[in-house]
Amino acid sequence: MQYYVVCPRKLWLYSKQIGFETEHDRVIEGTLLHEKSYPRKDKELVIGDAVVDVIDDEYIQETKLSSKMQKADEWQLLYYLYLLKQRGIEKKGKIAYTKEKKVVEVVLTEDNEKELKKKIAGIYRVIESESAPKFKKLPYCKNCAYFDFCFALEGKDDAT
Repeated sequence: MQYYVVCPRKLWLYSKQIGFETEHDRVIEGTLLHEKSYPRKDKELVIGDAVVDVIDDEYIQETKLSSKMQKADEWQLLYYLYLLKQRGIEKKGKIAYTKEKKVVEVVLTEDNEKELKKKIAGIYRVIESESAPKFKKLPYCKNCAYFDFCFALEGKDDAT
């Protein structure tokens, strides 16, 4: 969900197992944050292929370094809440942004559940497509693990 909201091209590449994530500094930093923040694995919840950082009686929680991708983070957490709801578990969500010492509450409403279903359909359209979505330069491309890949394919003119 997060990749779809951030960049459908990134979602398509990742779905085809074209991955540069494990070697990218931001991903490594996020992994270290997760391991440091949640050394006890019994706090985690696995929902299908998804792993939620923390679950308690009322909330599920994700921890992120910064809120630069807050909308994508919120949609990801809404997706987790939706998966839980399908299993008969009603929770609210929290996103903790460590660098900013900020916590955002996320609640699955009827309206965002409808939008979520549209996004899920969009995800399937992207990953089932024969080719990657057209390159679109975004403000955060330079920090993306796929930067070199996308810009190498698009040529120097698009990278400036």
